[in-house]
Amino acid sequence: MITITNEALQPDVITRHVEGSGSGAVVTFLGTTRDTTAHRKVLYLEYESYGPMAEKQLAQVDQEMRTMWTLEDVAISHRLGRLEIGDISLVVAVSAAHRKESFSACQYAVDRIKQTVPIWKKEYFEGGEIWVESPEDFVDRQIAQTTRN
Repeated sequence: MITITNEALQPDVITRHVEGSGSGAVVTFLGTTRDTTAHRKVLYLEYESYGPMAEKQLAQVDQEMRTMWTLEDVAISHRLGRLEIGDISLVVAVSAAHRKESFSACQYAVDRIKQTVPIWKKEYFEGGEIWVESPEDFVDRQIAQTTRN
């Protein structure tokens, strides 16, 4: 299950999607909006994405995980739009027969999503805002990676 939405994420529903009789371990990661970054008070965040490419990249992360570990199921959901402090922006749920695979695959997914998926975060502070990674930075990194391969 892969979703990109403007709606509030429901971690319990997403986690239930990966539960099964063969699952001895279910790990769920929640990415939440914090109130401070680099000693600056965060007011809220906005997430944007290039939808078709983001969905394709999330599916690629899912496939990579399934290749590297024996997993029962995977669910990845990312929220777009304006998020207030404490809101959930990302849910990754992974089930496997054993905890080591679930934990490892979940951490891998979160790291890969940050590296490869074209979803961009803008942080609004008291007195200004900043793109955490601009769309141009992402495109430049993708081009550099392609030319290395």
